[in-house]
Amino acid sequence: MAIKKLMMASAALILSVTAAKAEEKTLTISVYGFAQDAFKEHLYEPFEEKCGCELVVETGNSVERLAKIEANKENPVIDLAVISMRDALSAARNGLTDKIDNSKLANFDKLYDIAKDPNGDGMSIGYTFYASSIAYRSDKVTIDSWADLLSDDLAGRVALPNVTTTQGPLTLYMLGKALGDEDPSLKTPIAKVGEKKDDIVTFYVRSSQLVQLMQQEEIWAAPIGRFAWAGFSKMDMPIKWATPKEGQSGGMNVMVLTKGSKNRDLALEFMDFWLSTDIQTALAENLVDSPANKDVVVSDEVADNLTYGAETVKNLHLIPSEVALDNRENWLSQWNNKVGQ
Repeated sequence: MAIKKLMMASAALILSVTAAKAEEKTLTISVYGFAQDAFKEHLYEPFEEKCGCELVVETGNSVERLAKIEANKENPVIDLAVISMRDALSAARNGLTDKIDNSKLANFDKLYDIAKDPNGDGMSIGYTFYASSIAYRSDKVTIDSWADLLSDDLAGRVALPNVTTTQGPLTLYMLGKALGDEDPSLKTPIAKVGEKKDDIVTFYVRSSQLVQLMQQEEIWAAPIGRFAWAGFSKMDMPIKWATPKEGQSGGMNVMVLTKGSKNRDLALEFMDFWLSTDIQTALAENLVDSPANKDVVVSDEVADNLTYGAETVKNLHLIPSEVALDNRENWLSQWNNKVGQ
C-alpha cells in the first residue's frame, strides 16, 4: 500500500511539473547575429523581466534563417523574425508570415511613416533603417551628385559596390536618378558603369575593404551604408559624408510574425517593446540601430554615426521591395554583360 501511495504521489508530481512547464511563456525569435551582447543587455533581458517569460534567440544569416522558417512552415518553431524589407516581401509571397495587428502596438504611431508598413501589405514593421551615400576626400574632390562618381575628377580614384552586394543596386538606383532614368531595369546606370569600368579601382564586395583603400589614398570616394561610416570618420583625413542633390538611398530592417505562431500575443508584446522610445533610445545610444521611433532624441555625436532625424528620413529613397525581387536576376545578367565582374 505504501509503495502504491508513493507511486501515485510521484505521478502527481510529474504531472504537476509538466503542467507548470506548459504554462511557462516562451518566445522564440530569429535575428541577425551582430551586437548580440548589446541586444541582450538593452532589449532581451529587460523584456524577459517585464513579461516574466523566456526569450529564445536564434541567430544566423538571412538565407539560413528564412530556410528554417520555410522548413517548419506546417509547425512553426520561430514566432518572430527580423529581416530586410525585401526578404519580408519574399516571405509574405511564400505564405510564411501573417498580418500584424497594429491596434495592439501602443508605439505604432511613434514610428516614422516609412516604417509603419514598408511593403504596403501589412505584413511587416520597420524597426531600423540606414542611409546610403558617398564617403569622399573633401580636400580632393567635391561631391554634389551621384553622377560625380563617374566624373573625370574621380577616374582611377573611386570604388563602387558589386551588383551582388546590398549597396550595389542602391548605388545604381541613385545613379539612374542622377542620369535622368529611373527605370527599374537599371539599364542606363549599368551601361554607364560599364563604359567607365576601367576608371574604377575596384568593385568591392565588403565595405571593410574601403577603409584601407582610403587610408592608402588609392581611392578618394566610395558609396557606403551609414553603418560603415564610423570607420571613415575616425581616420585622420578630411573625409565627408555626401548629401547629393538627388538624395540618399538606404535600406530597412523589419519585424515579421510567422504564420501559425502559437505565441502571437507575446510576439506582438515583444515587437511593441522593441519599438518603444526607451528601447530604441538605448539601442541608438549604443550605436546598435538607427531609431525608427521618431520620439528618440540623441546627442549630435551619436547622431553623426546613425541615420537619424526627420529630415534625413524624408530624403531616403528606398528601392521598393517588389522592384528588387522582380529585377535582381535581370540586374545580374546585365552587370555580367556590361561590367563583367
